[in-house]
Amino acid sequence: MIALQIALQIAQWRAWAPSLETGEAWRQWAAQPWTPADQGEQPDCGFLPSMQRRRLSRMARMALEVAWPLCEEDEQLPFVFASRHGETQRTYALLGDVADQQPLSPTQFGLSVHNAIAGQWSILRGQRGAASAIAGEADTFEHAMLEAATLLDSGAPAVMVIIAEERPPSAYDGWIDDVPFSYALALRVGKPRAGQDASSTSRWQLQLSRNVADTGATHTTHGAWPYALDFLRALHEPGTPLEHTWKTRRWIWQPLP
Repeated sequence: MIALQIALQIAQWRAWAPSLETGEAWRQWAAQPWTPADQGEQPDCGFLPSMQRRRLSRMARMALEVAWPLCEEDEQLPFVFASRHGETQRTYALLGDVADQQPLSPTQFGLSVHNAIAGQWSILRGQRGAASAIAGEADTFEHAMLEAATLLDSGAPAVMVIIAEERPPSAYDGWIDDVPFSYALALRVGKPRAGQDASSTSRWQLQLSRNVADTGATHTTHGAWPYALDFLRALHEPGTPLEHTWKTRRWIWQPLP
């Protein structure tokens, strides 16, 4: 039984991870994935003044680095930021201050909340439209795309979707096992329209149905790579369908002609 079916167009994408900063590097990764070393590198974000860059966390830099070039200078676009785990590095440092009975920094706390990056985007870009911050389970990526679809149905010409995760502190080993390395992926999402140039777009149908194989367990085994990066691989393999299951949800990505 199909519970949901939507059609989406991926007009543009950009991604960033340590040692994976160009389209060609991601093409090679998609053909033969590997886990790059993650030593805390972060993008430069040279499009921002140094004073503004200094306030950005590593995750914020990753998100802005991939999203910034996909939005025109004076363009107003709805913004969807999605991350399952959020600012784990910043929040862990705050928890350390609590344990040490040190005063908390209001600035650090304010920038640790899940919608902080969406707020920073709105301020730095002068965006006045809708901005959402989503934290789901292992299928956070699909929930972000569903949020984009609702915004498109509300009349938005396009939606900026950013999925980002940062390698968490080692204290979380054993609890967080779905972030093999830090990464950010930005997708400029629209509705497929007749007459569009197929060479510059990627059209997909997303279906949600019930995962009848689910036994009601509290955990479902996930693949080697986060779902967002699996989708990025599919963008490099025209015509390749994709299926993700998590608990009772079965997501099916089907390429459209």
